Amino acid sequence: MLPKVYLWNKAPAIRFLICLIAGIVLQWHLQLSVKALAFLFLLSIVFLSIYVFCSLTIKFRIRHIIGCVLHLIIIITGSLLIWAKDIRHNDQWLGHHYQKQMLVATLQEPLVEKANSYKAVAAITALYQSDSSKKVKGNIIIYFKKDSSLLHLNYGSQIAFLKPLQEIKNSGNPGGFDYKRYSLFQGITHQVYLTSNDIELIPGKDTDPLQQLIFTSRDWVVKTLKKNIDGHKEAGLAEALLIGYKGDLDKSLVESYSNTGVVHVIAISGLHLGIIYLILVFLTKPIKRMKHLTWLRLLLILVPLWAFTLMAGAQPSVLSSAVMFTFIAIGEVVARRTSIYNTLALSAFILLCGDPFWLWDVGFQLSYAAVLSIVTFFKPIYNWYRPDNKIVDFFWKMNAVTIAAQLLTVPISMYHFHQFPVIFFFTNFVAVPLSSLILIGEIVLCVLSQATAIASLLGNGLHGLIYLMNSYIEELDKLTFAVWPAMSVSILQIFLLITFIVSICFWLIEKRKTIFWVSATSLVWFVCLRSLSFHDAYQQKKLIVYNVPKYQAIDIIDGRDYHFIGDSVLLQDGFVRNFHLNPSRILHRIDRNSELVNAKCFLFCNKRFLIIDQPIKPADKKTLVDIIILSKNPKLYISQLQSSLSFQQIVIDGSVPEWKARLWKKDCDSLKIPYYDVAEKGAFVMNL
Repeated sequence: MLPKVYLWNKAPAIRFLICLIAGIVLQWHLQLSVKALAFLFLLSIVFLSIYVFCSLTIKFRIRHIIGCVLHLIIIITGSLLIWAKDIRHNDQWLGHHYQKQMLVATLQEPLVEKANSYKAVAAITALYQSDSSKKVKGNIIIYFKKDSSLLHLNYGSQIAFLKPLQEIKNSGNPGGFDYKRYSLFQGITHQVYLTSNDIELIPGKDTDPLQQLIFTSRDWVVKTLKKNIDGHKEAGLAEALLIGYKGDLDKSLVESYSNTGVVHVIAISGLHLGIIYLILVFLTKPIKRMKHLTWLRLLLILVPLWAFTLMAGAQPSVLSSAVMFTFIAIGEVVARRTSIYNTLALSAFILLCGDPFWLWDVGFQLSYAAVLSIVTFFKPIYNWYRPDNKIVDFFWKMNAVTIAAQLLTVPISMYHFHQFPVIFFFTNFVAVPLSSLILIGEIVLCVLSQATAIASLLGNGLHGLIYLMNSYIEELDKLTFAVWPAMSVSILQIFLLITFIVSICFWLIEKRKTIFWVSATSLVWFVCLRSLSFHDAYQQKKLIVYNVPKYQAIDIIDGRDYHFIGDSVLLQDGFVRNFHLNPSRILHRIDRNSELVNAKCFLFCNKRFLIIDQPIKPADKKTLVDIIILSKNPKLYISQLQSSLSFQQIVIDGSVPEWKARLWKKDCDSLKIPYYDVAEKGAFVMNL
């Protein structure tokens, strides 16, 4: 049954949630004064206190005003929560006190092996200068040089080091991932690269028993799966599927799952918790009619659910799903008449009160979108076809759930991942049932791991199922039309698309003209905005000098065509290209690439550009150029350029070593020459 208009009154938590989100978003973007917020909050509380002692007549007359005040209080609460959660507002934040002193750090996780280093998040607990020390707070990322002598470092290890911290910065490339904000949301603001000679190990460990249990459980599960499931791809996917451990995942396999619309299978989310929740509900069904065992049934559902959550590392996506299903369980087992929408809104409200930054977490958004979509659209979709055969009915239910979940999650995925999996229905048709079966099998394998023969037999069976699923996904990924890539959609466009999807589904079921016109209007506006963005893309003319550390990378954009000047290694489909260049090309809707251009001097839109990446010879007559792009590490001086060339501005690209860029900028300052350093300010974008 779809929600009716009266849902607004039957599920008051929805209104509270909207107000809380409004407060969170307003505070993040406007950075309102905390004193003004506190004053408004206290003023609203005083107004409510006076209202309590008013007569019934006055209360009736100002009932609408009091409602507005209550909503205002929640909005202010959201603003205050995000202000308090921002580590930069804490008086003990290391950024307020750090001046390159010696630091004491505690590792918050085991070392994670990367291609050229080990990585770990660490909490700074104190800084030392001379004989004094000061307690500070804040998280940093430590990259350790690969050295076998560092392998003894683990969760809780305490180290001291003097090497200066570096503030985490974004690359500044158009459309690039906001890594600085992502890190800040986790309380991480700085990073450092250390070798074994840079650190001094402090005796003893500082650990949290619950966190230690989580890491120990994860290690045990990973070892159990590796022991019983053969094959690197198969074991890696089994680990990701069960506990979200991605350390052994094959990168090409992840790309295939992403392109075909089933990446949710290998990302711990509401799907996994939902499967486990349904299994627990089914297993406890025999005691459902025994009213005196209601609380026992609730415990039998919640204890395993939260045990799995902790074993999976209590990540934001799985933790939000656990809280969500906890509220659903309480609503269904204890208070059966509670609106599911009210339950979902209340769980989201509590989670955002605990950590308002979760509002920007993709896992959080997708988990709630999937459950909300299933709750709303599953029954209408399932009612399209009611098979008599139970086996056919089971598979139809699974796919009805998949279709329902995709209705609200696909637009969100399009916004974050800039692609649309065209064949998601066919991949989910196989992946969802298979992954559910594999997940159940893995849980049984872990429970029976001490029975060696049974565990080995289960491992072989799981290997076969995972191999089958991987092969199916990889074969479909080879289809040229498997994914619609490079999609650039704005938040407003996504809002209109979701409005269209929801309203058209309501109209198909209820046949109400008002809903049809809402869907039609939202679709028209969506098409208009898309058309306008494409029109602008065809008119654009830009030069972009990217901030790609150690590499030369320049795009000359003419409409939706572009020419690339830079290092040939960036033409390959590697991490550097996908991370630094592709987001900009998606944002600007450029998709027609020419071959690598080797020109060092070119004319574009009546502007002359000169790329200098090697020493220049003195000239008798000055050459006129508009922009000079300094690249690589040529042996030259700015005064030498000034004597040979006539130019307006210097751009220093990301391939220039930091020490040389510093010297060139110093010379530019003394000669009063305008300059732009992409490593410091982000990509140089010139609209022509």
